[in-house]
Amino acid sequence: MGYHIQVEANINIYVEDLNPEGCKTIVFIHGWPANHKMFEYQFDQLPRQGYRCIGIDLRGFGNSDKPWDGYHYDQLADDIRCVVEALGLQQFILGGHSTGGAIAIRYMARHSGYGVAKLALFAAAAPSLIQRAYFPYGLERAAIEKIIEDTYNDRPNMLQGFGNMFFFQHVTGPFSEWFFQLGLEAAGWSTAAIAKTWLDEEGLFSDLGTIRVPTLILHGLHDRVCLFPLAVAQHKGIKNSRLVPFKYSGHGLFYDQRDKFNKELVEFIEE
Repeated sequence: MGYHIQVEANINIYVEDLNPEGCKTIVFIHGWPANHKMFEYQFDQLPRQGYRCIGIDLRGFGNSDKPWDGYHYDQLADDIRCVVEALGLQQFILGGHSTGGAIAIRYMARHSGYGVAKLALFAAAAPSLIQRAYFPYGLERAAIEKIIEDTYNDRPNMLQGFGNMFFFQHVTGPFSEWFFQLGLEAAGWSTAAIAKTWLDEEGLFSDLGTIRVPTLILHGLHDRVCLFPLAVAQHKGIKNSRLVPFKYSGHGLFYDQRDKFNKELVEFIEE
């Protein structure tokens, strides 16, 4: 079941709500530059096991409205809060992949974890996607500036290149094309705007220490986008957290090791 929820005047966010009568609710926040459909291999299985799965398309992506602005983490976290309140969600599990994980962390800090019972971070882009003087573990700033430049000059080519480094295990040509099309569903300006946010956002370092709920960190050892030391930093920064390395995964661990991913998530929910 899919529908739109208004988060601001003339701005509507798309929500996919699977098994609304499920026993426990998991809210999924996708990574850049895709949308909720990236979790297809979770949505195939978890509702069958009795869980309510809610996939949210961030503004600018998927089936959500694509305004010109509002692509900083504060606003994106506020959008999630609007969805949570509109659906009356309580004691849910909040899960985020990559940039979606960063937004989930900002939600926990900015909204005091409103309604969240547990947090799950999947290859999260936190506390910093890029290298900084005090954090040498991310990508080089120039690599992100190149992504932004390429987004403006030849976004399809940029998306294909990004997709080629996303997964560690082999994916078929049709699967690669499907994943590529997810990125094309976004607007060019929102795709670039999120990438610009990676350069300037430094608040996640302090956000980590505000998280009080049990937290699961799933991260591929071969991740070439959000390098594995980011997961180590998250684990150190979040007191009640558990880090599970994925030995045979890259950035797309939700597909690289989808059975293990689903199993770890379910076990965490039921703890």
